[in-house]
Amino acid sequence: MSSPVLSMHGVEKSFGLFRALGPVDLDLMPQERLGIIGPNGAGKTTLINCITGVLKPDSGSVEFEGADITAQPSFKRARLGISRTFQIPQPFRGMTVTENLLVPLDYLHGTTNKHRRAAEVLDSVGLSARAAHPSEDLSQLELRKLELARALVGNPKVLIADEAMAGLSEAEIDEVLAILMRLNQQGVAVIMIEHIMHAVMRFSQRIVCFEMGQLIASGTAEEVTRDPKVQKVYFGEQAHH
Repeated sequence: MSSPVLSMHGVEKSFGLFRALGPVDLDLMPQERLGIIGPNGAGKTTLINCITGVLKPDSGSVEFEGADITAQPSFKRARLGISRTFQIPQPFRGMTVTENLLVPLDYLHGTTNKHRRAAEVLDSVGLSARAAHPSEDLSQLELRKLELARALVGNPKVLIADEAMAGLSEAEIDEVLAILMRLNQQGVAVIMIEHIMHAVMRFSQRIVCFEMGQLIASGTAEEVTRDPKVQKVYFGEQAHH
C-alpha cells in the first residue's frame, strides 16, 4: 500500500469563537480523484486554505509526501507541487494567454524553456489557438481552462480544482472533466470541490462530505449519496440535481 501524498491530522481552524473546521483527519493517495462536497459554509474553503498555506491551522498538522509542511508559506507549497484553481478566474488583464502562464513560470524553479512549457500546457487544456489573444477576449469556458493552465504550469503532484465548472453548460462541464481526467491519468492527484453533484459523482473515486466544519461521510459516490447524514444535509438543496 503506497503512502498518502497529502495528509491532514487533527487540523482545526477557528475565526474568533466560530470553529470553521475540524478537527479533520484526511488522506489523499497518489493519483487519487477525491471529491469534496458540502453546503455553503461547511468549511470546504477553509480546508483548501489550510492545505495550500493561505491559512495556518490553530492545531493539527499538514503533511506532503511525508514531510510536515504546516508552517510552510503558500509559495513554498506551490513549488513542492500543490496547486489550485480559484472559483472566480482572474486572469492578468492586458496580457496574452501565453503571458498569463509566463508569470507563474517566473516564480517556479527548474523550468528551462518557459515558452515551450507554456505552449505544452495550453495544448493540454485546448487553448493553443488562443495563445496570442488577450485574456479579456476569452469566453467563460476558456477562462476556466486558463485558470487550470495556470495551476498546471508547475507540474503539480496535487491539483485542487475549486468549483472549476461553475457557470458552464453541460457540454462545457464534460470538456473540463475530460481535461481533469487526462491530468489524473498522467499522475496528478486531484481534489475536486464542486456544487455540481453529477460532475463530482462521475469524476471522483472517493467523496467526502463536510458539514459545519466536520467530515460527516466518506466513501464511493454511491455510498455517500445513500448516507442518511448526507441526504439530510442535501435534502432540498440538491433536490434539483
